[in-house]
Amino acid sequence: MARRRSPAPPSPASSQLRADARRNRVLVLQAARSAFEEAGLAVPLGEIARRAGVGTGTVYRHFPTKEALFRATVVDRVRLFTDAARELAYADDPGPVFFRYLAAVVRLSARNKGLCDALEGSFEPSPGVEDDFRAALSALLDRARQAGAVRNDVAIGDVMSLLMGCLSMEQRRGPGTAPGRLTALACDSLRPGRHVTKLPPNPAVGRNETACAACGGPVPSARTGRPARYCRAACRQKAHRERGRARTGSEVVLEAEV
Repeated sequence: MARRRSPAPPSPASSQLRADARRNRVLVLQAARSAFEEAGLAVPLGEIARRAGVGTGTVYRHFPTKEALFRATVVDRVRLFTDAARELAYADDPGPVFFRYLAAVVRLSARNKGLCDALEGSFEPSPGVEDDFRAALSALLDRARQAGAVRNDVAIGDVMSLLMGCLSMEQRRGPGTAPGRLTALACDSLRPGRHVTKLPPNPAVGRNETACAACGGPVPSARTGRPARYCRAACRQKAHRERGRARTGSEVVLEAEV
């Protein structure tokens, strides 16, 4: 019976080649992170190769396309956001946690053009990564709504759009505007209250189901006719009293001006 030969140990030359390849890959990733942060997907691969101190062919050997290189640099950050949201999903103070999380995502992303491209959905960083982030954020939103810290008529699509708007505003804020100020102003629109803007019905929650105009709770869908504005008689009476007080206040103001 022939004896099996053990595999020959790698030669010093091949080991050195593998070490050089690993080092070049690290250099390319480091250069790509800073380049994508500054210019997003618009940066050419030749510029990344120049920053890394390698040839363009070396970049292509590790990453066959610019999109593949972009995925490698962005996916870890998006997954970090997702993991953080999952860890916060069961926090004791879901309302404040939700708003702090939104502010943190905007603060960490606003200066990173590549990450903004990924979060905006103009480029999918990796299959399922954007979906996972959306699902984790949706869990935070659900708990904040249940705690009464976020309006009941706000959906995850609204929050994603607002998040993208905050990123755009922070990128374009004037020199006299403090970082985070515009985000705080925009996020206040998610909070419940008597004087917030009434939203049109959301098609995602049903043809004619909406939130109670008085308490923000769900209003069941009506079988026929126009959708109801209030969930119960007490809310209808409360809204009627508030309208009466508002009319009385307006009359007082008009009399004072006259």
